[in-house]
Amino acid sequence: MKIIFHSHHADVSDHMRKRATRLVERAAERIPRIVEGLVRFEEDGPTRRVTVVMRAPRHHELIGSAEGRFFGPALVSAVARVLAQAGKEKSSAGRTKQRRRLARSTARSASRALGDE
Repeated sequence: MKIIFHSHHADVSDHMRKRATRLVERAAERIPRIVEGLVRFEEDGPTRRVTVVMRAPRHHELIGSAEGRFFGPALVSAVARVLAQAGKEKSSAGRTKQRRRLARSTARSASRALGDE
């Protein structure tokens, strides 16, 4: 997985970059097929904003953004939001498969009842 860092009007320490790398790699382990992670640090006066974008082929981008007084808590919150989106995507995909299976089984039972098979 490739991790890209962007800093907009912000001084980001090496420690914070390593911490971001660890968090994004851990999140990527829980989300299948992630190929790229983008971490954007922004500073606007006393407000620090972190945006995490994770990309996988044939999937929507997972985007988490958070802001706070310091980069550390904002980074943790942004990664948590990405993981929450991934959980929703997994559960909605499972529901779609369940609906398809139910529709197929209903169609089969209806055709059997009509004597088509």
